[in-house]
Amino acid sequence: MINFNRFRLDNGLRVIVHEDRSTPLAAMNILYDVGSKDENPGLTGMAHLFEHLMYCGTENIPEYDLPLQLAGGENNAFTNNDITNYYITLPSGNIETAFWLESDRMLEPGFTQTKLDIQRNVVKEEFKQRYLNQPYGDVMLLMRPLSYITHPYRWPTIGMDISHIENVEIEHVKDFFSHHYTPDNAILTLSGNIDPDQVYKLALKWFGSVPERKRAIRNLPPEPAQTLERKLTVERNVPSDALYKAWHIGPRISKDYPSLDLMTDLLAGGESGRLYNKLVRDKNLFSEINAYLTSDIDPGLVIISGKLMNGTDILKAEKAVNEVLNELMDSALTDYELEKVKNRFESSVVLSNTSILNKAMNLSVYELLGDPGMVNREVECYRAVSREMVRESAIKYLSPENCTTLFYLSINKK
Repeated sequence: MINFNRFRLDNGLRVIVHEDRSTPLAAMNILYDVGSKDENPGLTGMAHLFEHLMYCGTENIPEYDLPLQLAGGENNAFTNNDITNYYITLPSGNIETAFWLESDRMLEPGFTQTKLDIQRNVVKEEFKQRYLNQPYGDVMLLMRPLSYITHPYRWPTIGMDISHIENVEIEHVKDFFSHHYTPDNAILTLSGNIDPDQVYKLALKWFGSVPERKRAIRNLPPEPAQTLERKLTVERNVPSDALYKAWHIGPRISKDYPSLDLMTDLLAGGESGRLYNKLVRDKNLFSEINAYLTSDIDPGLVIISGKLMNGTDILKAEKAVNEVLNELMDSALTDYELEKVKNRFESSVVLSNTSILNKAMNLSVYELLGDPGMVNREVECYRAVSREMVRESAIKYLSPENCTTLFYLSINKK
């Protein structure tokens, strides 16, 4: 059981505290409810670029990392479709350093043209290295706009095109900060050897004076139901052919989410998964194959991806994947199969919750989803999934008309 306290400052900042006296450390997680889905379609990649800019120092603290290192701490951050998340771990006796650092850049990051030029070049190089010059790197640049027609999930976090990053100007950056990095758009979570009363006092001291700002109103276009199968074939200079298939599912809080999550584990949960057993080990059609959920807050995707063995016809490989999926829909799972993936899930949750940082992150995400108490009911929800629920979810979502397929062909085939 993860016990926690919650309170809210007058400026709207939500604060959660989990006290854990088993460690000398404390973790601070600050989640901003802004991701790539909140970007202008003509200027994508802003949320990720902004994450980089937040580490460029302010007028009060020219070098963000130095005070934290002197306090014995470490930090990092990530951006995805839905959120931007910053986190710090340090000795609990030095926790006020984290409050000082994070409140200062929430107040005023101190953007300059020089900082923007430097970080823009960093992100452009990342775009090239990870998405343009990496084998199979452009898959999501192809799959997302194929899967989504209207919703901003149609571009990846890095952005739709490198030209968008090149076109970012300092006024865009200042406007993005002003409307998204507001106290009432953030969730501050502390976990570790720290007293809730102390957290309240420190939050009030360091964040209480951050003024309210007018938060951007989110009005995202809903994605229409997909009623026809979509397919795209591309050729690239890669070692082997690859197959990618995606199906639309409901939002993260959907009642079907646990069933779908367990279903992907049944299909590709390591070497015991059905896809691996039948298509890698038995039929030797794929060298590797995986299935996963995008875990987006808004309606996301189930994705199956696999690299083919040389000489395998991609239509034959696709047919074999569909046969495995049809078996999942046509016949009931065994109790053993389902219990195994449930045990694996519970084990991963228990292991994850030994980390104060993971607990802080999970509490932040569940607060954003509407109820931080869900962190204690997650295993129970997955334990309640029946074999029939998995089968019904497969039938409901894994239909051909709801499917988007990418044939990613190698030009190097002999």
